Amino acid sequence: MERFTVEETNLICIYIADTRTELIEEMAGALPFMDEEIRALADRTLDKLRAMTDTEFAAQNFDFTDDGDAGA
Repeated sequence: MERFTVEETNLICIYIADTRTELIEEMAGALPFMDEEIRALADRTLDKLRAMTDTEFAAQNFDFTDDGDAGA
C-alpha cells in the first residue's frame, strides 16, 4: 500500500474519527466545502483510505507535522 504524504497525514489529523469508515465519511462529507486544491488532496487521501483495511488503518500512526513555515 502506498504510504500517506505529509500533506495527506495532516489532512487526516484534522478529523476526529476512531475508525477508517468514520474518517472516510467525515472527509467525504466535507468535499463540497473544499476548494479545488484541497479537494484534490482529499480525493487522493480518500482513495488510499478506501484501499486499506481497517487493520492497516488501526496500525497507522497519524501525527500532525508542522513544516515550520507557518510563521513565515
